[in-house]
Amino acid sequence: MEDTLKLFTAVGLSEQKAKETLKNEALSSALKEAITQAQRVHGACGVDKAMGVLLYSLTSRLRDPKRLVFLSDCVAQRKICTELQLAAALDYVKSHPQDPINQKEFEDACGVGVVITPEQIEDAVESVMKKHKEQLLKERYHFNMGLLMAEARSALRWADGKVIKNEVDMQVLHLLGPKTEADLEKKAKPQKVKAVENDVKVKKEVAVNGNVNSVEGKSLMEQLKGESLRFHKSGENFKTEGYVVTPNTMNLLAKHLELTGGQIRTRFPPEPNGILHIGHAKAINFNFGYAKANNGICFLRYDDTNPEKEEEKYFTAIKDMVEWLGYKPYAVTHASDNFQQLYTLAVDLIRRGHAYVCHQKGEELKGHNAPPSPWRDRPTEESLVLFERMKKGLFAEGEATLRMKMVMEDGKMDPVAYRIKYTPHHRTGDEWCIYPTYDYTHCLCDSIENITHSLCTKEFQARRSSYYWLCNAVDVYCPVQWEYGRLNLTYTVVSKRKIIKLVETGVVRDWDDPRLFTLTALRRRGFPPEAINNFCARVGVTVSQTTTEPHLLESCVRDVLNDAAPRAMAVLEPLKVTITNLPDNFKVDVQVPNFPAVESKGSHTVPLTRSIFIEQSDFREVMEKGYKRLTGEQPVGLRHAGYVISVQKVIKDSQGKVVELEVTCCSTETAERPKAFIHWVSQPLVCEMRLYDRLFLHKNPEDSSEVPKGFLSDINPNSMQVISSALVDTSVRGAKVLDKFQFERVGYFSLDPDSTADKLVFNRTVTLKEDPGKM
Repeated sequence: MEDTLKLFTAVGLSEQKAKETLKNEALSSALKEAITQAQRVHGACGVDKAMGVLLYSLTSRLRDPKRLVFLSDCVAQRKICTELQLAAALDYVKSHPQDPINQKEFEDACGVGVVITPEQIEDAVESVMKKHKEQLLKERYHFNMGLLMAEARSALRWADGKVIKNEVDMQVLHLLGPKTEADLEKKAKPQKVKAVENDVKVKKEVAVNGNVNSVEGKSLMEQLKGESLRFHKSGENFKTEGYVVTPNTMNLLAKHLELTGGQIRTRFPPEPNGILHIGHAKAINFNFGYAKANNGICFLRYDDTNPEKEEEKYFTAIKDMVEWLGYKPYAVTHASDNFQQLYTLAVDLIRRGHAYVCHQKGEELKGHNAPPSPWRDRPTEESLVLFERMKKGLFAEGEATLRMKMVMEDGKMDPVAYRIKYTPHHRTGDEWCIYPTYDYTHCLCDSIENITHSLCTKEFQARRSSYYWLCNAVDVYCPVQWEYGRLNLTYTVVSKRKIIKLVETGVVRDWDDPRLFTLTALRRRGFPPEAINNFCARVGVTVSQTTTEPHLLESCVRDVLNDAAPRAMAVLEPLKVTITNLPDNFKVDVQVPNFPAVESKGSHTVPLTRSIFIEQSDFREVMEKGYKRLTGEQPVGLRHAGYVISVQKVIKDSQGKVVELEVTCCSTETAERPKAFIHWVSQPLVCEMRLYDRLFLHKNPEDSSEVPKGFLSDINPNSMQVISSALVDTSVRGAKVLDKFQFERVGYFSLDPDSTADKLVFNRTVTLKEDPGKM
């Protein structure tokens, strides 16, 4: 180990990088072989730092070991001298997996022997400068200099980038002279464009597995269509970074193409042990959306390999949420559909010498520094017999596991493939007592379903090499894994374990409590599925983990509901108003537009009588500066009614609280225009209103530095306010559960399932405007 460390540092790796490399057995072995090969050409002292860096880059990016010696020789012979040439070399061997390599074609593709003179660089930059001279003189140093660099590099592919940059800098300085004060001022940013439904206009960059694309002004479908993400084409798996090519790869790909016809195939593979949350919405949109945008198909596959935690209600809820978001699975499948095939492949894995039965206890296997298994080298026949005994139920739980002989990218040794569980499975009953793990099941089910793009969140990047290793170890078709960043929200928790804790302690009622960010909770609160999809489009398909504040999601909700929720009037804190100059039996029907800005969407009628109710906050006894609503001296208009009211008498109870107003009214046609118009109700329905706020007080309730006593100590005591005797106009009488309304001047509301024939219950979905205090 010490000798290898010295070898790595001698060729230019820092001590820290060398130590990190040693932790990865596969990478360490490959780098050592590459250095040894280079030393055969140059001698022990001939591998300098520049060559060492290239060899490290080569071995960390190459997954086809049969090309290692060939490419190491190219580096050692200084045919490949730059990262640019190395990238071209790796691309070439990926797209030409079969032997022999055409040496001339390879060298042409990698720029071997190409010499770029300073004169060529000067001429290329001069040509680019001439092309953009007019715009350069106009914008001066605010011009995008990267454009000059890019065009010069495209003209001289193998030129040194630093030399091109120096030449660009020099010619720009010669043309424009030194920077002035005006040049140093920041360029004004363009005005932001508001997002609109199904066509989200935001500036963002999409990055998946290192590929970056501008998605300004693109909807989610546009972001996912065609080559926007630079994903591989169906059947060209071998061209992707890190994909391992075996002697049988091309045959397997040919069979795959024959079966799929080149169609894109994705899958959404949730575990049926909890309810989906807002983070899953991004995964659903990405997996189903990518297939839909490219005329492909997407499977809904339940990863049902842990019978202890799975319940039928979760299977149903997951499918409901996928369809609620607007997607229909091509087929609903289960990992358990493949239990027999997975078992057969496990037996094959043992026969090939890639797996063994182990008796280490679960606590010994935890973490990344678990001791090596003393059973790793047991005879194949012995493991086959023991695995059969595991299947027959001859071991206790935890007494034996099947482990795979491989090292994961995070350094974890020999992950478990099968474990024993004496829990009946919801679909297969007592047929099995051994169950495959995620690390074993996931890639093989992808292979069985001929998935083309296995899309998963960034934390699974450490399992990519094991994904490829296992498919190749049992010689089956190997899909390509692509990673993207998770979506997280502040002021909430989405962990199944923590939500269960919130339910058990009575903080929330259930998984669909509207204060949670599970998809069932958001639906119950009244969030439209289009708004959630638009939110996912705004966030974009980024490779980095995204943490977003809830007000951005709420903004998407307002955008949709503003066009979709009909208007009605409701009063949360009623104050009785008697219009004394109207007769006792006075009653007229008032026309209220469903959507004031769109007459064609119709209207509804509400009664206006001598007695009405207004919000308590719409009246003040004492006039205050800036207050525009009803006071003893200031009249106010009634929305839609055509009347202006003026206070004649204020009636109070024994505690001095205002309980009723006596007013007079006159027509808006004869009265002076009031400063404000307020909403009101007459002969209303009594209903319950539930107003929601953030469930937690801190942005990151799971962060011990913010909340030292744990997330349960951070509950907002005012996260739900129940108003049991609110009033709403009669236009909502026939509403169905989850119907949505905009209660004028109050907010957007949705009818809750707790509603009865005698009393309606409304959840406030969002306020009409964003609370600036929550930004």
